[in-house]
Amino acid sequence: MTTAQRRRARVRAPELVGRGWLNTGDRELKLADLRGKIVLLDFWSFCCINCLHVLDELRPLEAEFADVLVTIGVHSPKFVHEAESAALAAAVERYEVEHPVLDDPELTTWQNYAVKAWPTLVLVDPEGYVVHVAAGEGHLDALRQVVSELVTEHDAKGTLHRGDGPYVAPPPPATELRFPAKAILTRDNTLLVSDSAHHGLVELETDGETVIRRIGTGERGRRDGLEPTFSEPAGLALLPEDVAARVGYDVVVADTVNHLLRGLRLDTGEVTTIAGTGEQWRDGATDGPADEIHLTSPWDVTWWEPVGGVAIALAGNHTLGLFKPVERRLERLAGTTVEGLHDGPADQAFFAQTSGLAADGDRLWLVDSETSALRWLDADRTVHTAVGKGLFDFGHRDGPADQALFQHPLGVTVLPDGQVAVADTYNGAIRRYDPATGEVSTLVTDVAEPSDAVLVDGELVVVASAAHRLERPVAPGARLVSGDAHQVRRPPSVIAPGEVELAVVFTPPTGQKLDDRFGPSTRLEVTSSPPELLVEGAGVGTDLVRVLRVADGIAEGVLHVVAQAASCTDDPAVEHPVCKLARQDWGVPIRVVAGGPHRLPLMMGGLDEGI
Repeated sequence: MTTAQRRRARVRAPELVGRGWLNTGDRELKLADLRGKIVLLDFWSFCCINCLHVLDELRPLEAEFADVLVTIGVHSPKFVHEAESAALAAAVERYEVEHPVLDDPELTTWQNYAVKAWPTLVLVDPEGYVVHVAAGEGHLDALRQVVSELVTEHDAKGTLHRGDGPYVAPPPPATELRFPAKAILTRDNTLLVSDSAHHGLVELETDGETVIRRIGTGERGRRDGLEPTFSEPAGLALLPEDVAARVGYDVVVADTVNHLLRGLRLDTGEVTTIAGTGEQWRDGATDGPADEIHLTSPWDVTWWEPVGGVAIALAGNHTLGLFKPVERRLERLAGTTVEGLHDGPADQAFFAQTSGLAADGDRLWLVDSETSALRWLDADRTVHTAVGKGLFDFGHRDGPADQALFQHPLGVTVLPDGQVAVADTYNGAIRRYDPATGEVSTLVTDVAEPSDAVLVDGELVVVASAAHRLERPVAPGARLVSGDAHQVRRPPSVIAPGEVELAVVFTPPTGQKLDDRFGPSTRLEVTSSPPELLVEGAGVGTDLVRVLRVADGIAEGVLHVVAQAASCTDDPAVEHPVCKLARQDWGVPIRVVAGGPHRLPLMMGGLDEGI
C-alpha cells in the first residue's frame, strides 16, 4: 500500500486496554506514550503455533528497526488456562518474548481492533493512525517495506523519535531444566529430555533429577557436531537397534523452531541434521529427499513399525509426516493442511496442531492440541477420533468418550494394559482413556502444564513443563471428574442471512505485484461447520472475493477459510524476481442475524478500502 493510499484510509488506533502489562517493569503503557514511534501490535495467543512462528519472524525486524519500532504483544487468549496471568507470564518467558505484552483476557483490545484471527499484525504510524493490517504468517517483507516507508516519511516530517523503547527485561531464571518438553527412556535405561528453553537435551538417571550430561551448548542455533546447538527442541524418538546401526544415530530429535529433524548418537553425543532444510514449509512439495523438503514446526516424533519409519507431528501445518531414515526420504503421512477435526481417509483428514504421538502396534495415537482431541491413525491410513468435538469446545470432563473433554493436550503415552494416558496440559492433569470401554478418567491433577509422560519400570514419569522438572505424581487408580465444559470465547462475526460477500483483503507490498506467470496467483477455499450452513459458496476457487449464500434456519456455525496469494518483485529489469506466498487459515465463528452485514472482510494484508 502506497503512502497516498494510507493517507486516504487514516483511522485512529484505539487505545490499548487490558488487565496488565509484562516486560515493562510494571509500567502501564498508553498509545500516547509511544507517539513518535512506529508501533507494531501483534495479536497472539500462546497456544497458537502460527503465533509462535510470527514471534520468530519478527525478531530480525525488531533488531533492524530497534530505535524506531516498538512491538507490543496483545495477548488474546483462546483457552481458559491462557487467561491466567501466571500462565501468560510463563509463556512470555518460555518463548523469549523480548517486547512489552498487554494481557487482554477479556479480548477488549482484540474487539476494538476488529481482529478475527490469531495471529494478526497491526502497524500504527508515529502519529497514532493504523496504516497496515496483516493476518497469519509470512508478512516479514511487507512489514519491512511499510516500516521503511514510514521511517522515510516521518523522518522528513519531523514526527519520528529515535531511541530506546519501553521493553524492560525480566530477571533471568535459574533451574536445572527450563520448560522441558518431551522425554524418552534410552536402551541404557536413562532418561533423555528435551530441555526446550535451554535449547538442548539433558540425559538423566531414572530418578529424573541426577544429570548425566548435557547435549548442546545452550545457545539458540542449528550447528551440528559434538558441540551442537538447537532451537526449542521437543519430540524424541528412539530408533530400533537395527535401524540405528544402519543410519549411524540412535535418536531422532524434533528441532521445532529450526524446522529440522536432527540425529543423535548416544555414545558420543554427536548431532547431525537428517531432515529438513531449515526453511519453514508454506506450500509446495511434501514428498522427496529428506534434505530437500521443508518442514514446519515438528513437535513430536515416534517410530511406527507398520510404516517402517518415524511419524512426525507437523504442528505448523496441521499434518502428519513420515521420515524414512534408511532411505533418507520424507512423505506426507496424513492431513490436508486445513485446521480442524475431520476423520476418514488419511489424505482427507483434518488435524489441528498435532503435538503428541505414541505408537501401539497398528495404531498411532495422537493428540491435537487446538481441538483438544485424542485421535488415532490405523495402519490402513484411516483417521479416527476417540475424544474431541472441534476447534471451539474444551474443558475437564470425565465419563463416556463422546461427552469427555480435554483442554489443549500436548502428550500421549500408551500404558502396559493398552490404555492411553493423556498429558492434558492446560487442565494440569494426567487423564486416562480406555479403548475397551470408551471411558475417560482423571489420574492426577495439579501438575504444572504436563507436556509428556514416559514409563520407567512400570511407573509413569511426567514432564511437568511449567514446573521445570520431571515428576512421579500418578497414584494407583483413577477418579472421575464431572468438570466443566467451555467454548472459545472469541466473539462471533455477525452476518445477515441469504447472500453475504466474503472478501479476503490482500494488497501486495510496494514494489511487488500478484504473480500470474504460471496461472492464478490467488486461491480461496471455503468450507463450513455444519456443512449445511452454506447453500452456495463452499469449495475452491481463485478469486479472493466470493458470494456465499447462508442457509435459512441455521443461527450459528463456523466458516473455515484458507486463502493464499503469490506476489513477486514488480521490476521488468529483474531476471529472477523474488516471490513470496502469503497464506492464512481462519476458523470464523459466525452468528446469523436478520439485518446483519452482507459483507464479511478477512484481512490477509493491507487495509480494507471496502469499509
